[in-house]
Amino acid sequence: MRIRLADHAELPALQDIERAAGAPFRDLGMPEIADDEPPGLDVLERYRAAGRCWVAADERDLPVAYLVAEPVDGALHIEQVSVHPRAARRGVGRALLAHAADRAREEGLTALTLTTFTEVPWNAPYYARLGFLPLSEPDLTPGLRAIRTTEAEHGLDRWPRVCMRVPL
Repeated sequence: MRIRLADHAELPALQDIERAAGAPFRDLGMPEIADDEPPGLDVLERYRAAGRCWVAADERDLPVAYLVAEPVDGALHIEQVSVHPRAARRGVGRALLAHAADRAREEGLTALTLTTFTEVPWNAPYYARLGFLPLSEPDLTPGLRAIRTTEAEHGLDRWPRVCMRVPL
């Protein structure tokens, strides 16, 4: 698996990865998440143009996973990390997160942050195994509070969620 910046022509493939990665949520009684549309091409292009849209590419150099992130309050906030089910359980997500951590360190950022579902096995429990710790409400930065507010407006709070952080 090779981690690299996404190419503009690959952005539709990233949307396909997102749709495929979302499908297992249906089995957890979360069809709204499974059916949620992936980020628009314009949104993905914004991350790509900023140098913060990375893909994990297979032996044919085709993306099988992606991660988009942006700086938030001195940390690199993982906005989305999605792995196609055919590439799952092979350390691809872990490799993308490690790559993001390396880039964050290069930029002088002090942590990775993310928001995630607490009761989805491949969400909060997975990130906890990677060293992410849950943040309590008083520990949220202004930027994380704004992200959580936006998520709530999109209905994500129908299921328990948490902000998590790992220091770099």
